[in-house]
This record gives sequence, structure tokens and C-alpha cells, in this order.
Amino acid sequence: MLNETLSKIKPVDPQWYDLAQKRLDNLTKPLGSLGRLEEFARRLVAIFEDAMPSINKKAVFTFAGDHGVAEEGVSAYPKEVTSQMVFNFLRGGAGINVLARHAGADVVVIDIGVDHDFKDIEGLVHMKVLRGTKNFTKGPAMTREEALKCVETGIELANAYAKRGYRLFATGEMGIGNTTPSSAIAAVLTGRPVEEVTGRGTGIGDETLKRKIEVIKRGIEINSPDPSDPIDVLQKVGGAEIGGIAGLILGASANRIPVVIDGFISTAGALIAYKLKPETKDYMFAAHNSQEIGHKVILELMGLRPILDFDLRLGEGTGAALAMLMIEAGLKIYKEMATFQEAGVSNEIQN
Repeated sequence: MLNETLSKIKPVDPQWYDLAQKRLDNLTKPLGSLGRLEEFARRLVAIFEDAMPSINKKAVFTFAGDHGVAEEGVSAYPKEVTSQMVFNFLRGGAGINVLARHAGADVVVIDIGVDHDFKDIEGLVHMKVLRGTKNFTKGPAMTREEALKCVETGIELANAYAKRGYRLFATGEMGIGNTTPSSAIAAVLTGRPVEEVTGRGTGIGDETLKRKIEVIKRGIEINSPDPSDPIDVLQKVGGAEIGGIAGLILGASANRIPVVIDGFISTAGALIAYKLKPETKDYMFAAHNSQEIGHKVILELMGLRPILDFDLRLGEGTGAALAMLMIEAGLKIYKEMATFQEAGVSNEIQN
């Protein structure tokens, strides 16, 4: 499934950017005066290959998974919070539920790797690959087969929701300790020192941050993840939800569906997808620049410019839900604003 999906991902045709630009330049405004809103419109036209695209259905995919490395004391919260927050998502009481409602998006909650038996609870998408990863300071976080299954789970979801008519995806996650594997992935795939890509996650203090950095260094040293093989990196120092996000991005790109990338953990998943197929960048919108220091490093490597800078660090897909509103605003401007001819306004520029 992975190889088939990778073969379907094609770069966006720049002719569609030019077509969109002609309409944008003929709207009742000075050239380029709506800045990045115009960029969003151009990109949507090119992704959909449609001169007048529409987005009727959109979804935030919140992948949940536990992490064995959390036992090293790298988070401010116990791992039980992962499953507790899944119940909160399903009740509609979390930050992502509020902001997704505001954005008019559905929240799809996926158990891809939580160390908890949710039974047949209504509303949860049951796609569990494993009951939490292993502690990567003692060996690989997953087997290669498990890592591939996580990625393919994301691809399956993208394919299923594309068939249901969804036209805009966003990534989200929940997993206590998951900034630790995200920092490990960032360090390996960007080549930057661990200290330059490791932040405070849920708000840890100086001593815990120091321990977190040491844990990541130890995990990389023990497992020797191969930077030229993104699946190897995911397997050895990654997480189930990170793999699911990578797969969702790959699947979205193969289906020509734009995908809004949330914060640091989501962007670590995006980096896996990008390293597997650089053309995925054409389909990604970077929602925001979070407070996690490694986030900016990954965005710069992929050449993605964040839409918002709100000092966010919650995850769940919250930043992506907010960015959806900006992206759709760009499309509305493009489609609904009058042209000079329609408005009877002169567009002659006087020198």
C-alpha cells in the first residue's frame, strides 16, 4: 500500500497557479494586497486542479497513542492522561472539539496505539496497531512491520474520507510523552543537535528538560536510526500517532486533498512523509509556529511557512482547526469578491 500510494503522488502543476493569479489580479483590490490569503487560494486551485474549487466537508484527524519512553519521566503528566483525553474528545469537551466546531470541521478520533481497552465506545475509530510503543532507551520503539502498519492506517483513513467527499484534512494527536519521539525524529532527519530540537512539551522544568535531552540522545545512540530510511527512524524512535499522521499526509497527497499540519508532533509526522516523498510539500499547509523549538527547524527544512503564530503548544489539531478558517477565507475571497468588470470599477493605475 505504501509504495502504491507514493507512486500516485505528483507535484502540483504550476499552470493552475497562473490561472488563479489572473483572477486574483482582476479582483477589486490593489495587486497582491490580500497577501497570504491570495497564496492560499492559488494553492487550493492548483491542488484541486479546479478553477472554482469548493470545500464542503472537512475533518481533523486526531490520532492517539502511548509511548514507552514516558516511563523515563520526560513529561509533566502520567500516561493515563492519554486515554482520559480520548474520552474527553469523544464527549466533545476538549480544545480541538471547540475549535473544530468553530471551523465547521468534524473531529475524527483514532485509537492507533493507546495502552487501554476502549471496547466498543461510540465515536472512536478503532485502528489499534499496538498498545503503546516500547521504551526506545532499551531498544526500538516498534517493529518495522508495526511502523509500516501505522503509516498504512493513515493512508487508509485518507482514502476512506476522500471517498466520502471530504476536501480538507487536518492533523492532530494525543499521546503523553510524544514530544520526545518527535524531537528524536527531528534530530535524526534534520541532522541538528538534540538540544536544538527539544523543548518543554507540556511545560516541564529545567531538570526534566535536561533528562529528556539525555533520554533522546541515549535512544538515538542505542538504536542508530538510519536518516536515509524514514520508516527505520519511525520504527526505532517514533510513535504510532506520528506514523498515522505521516500516512494521512501521504494519502491526502495521493488523493489531491490539501492537509493542514498542526504543531510539533504533527510536523514530525509530516517530516516522515516529506522524506518518503518530497512532493507531499505541495499539499501541506503549515498551521502555525508552536513554542516547541524543534518545530521551526522542521518547517524550515521542508520550506513551509506557518500561517499563525499564537504561542500555541496544545496539539490535538487545535492550531490546524484555526488555520482552516484562514485557508477558507482565502478561497472565499477568490470566489466571491467582485472583479473590476463586475463591479464597474476602473482598474487603470495612474502614474
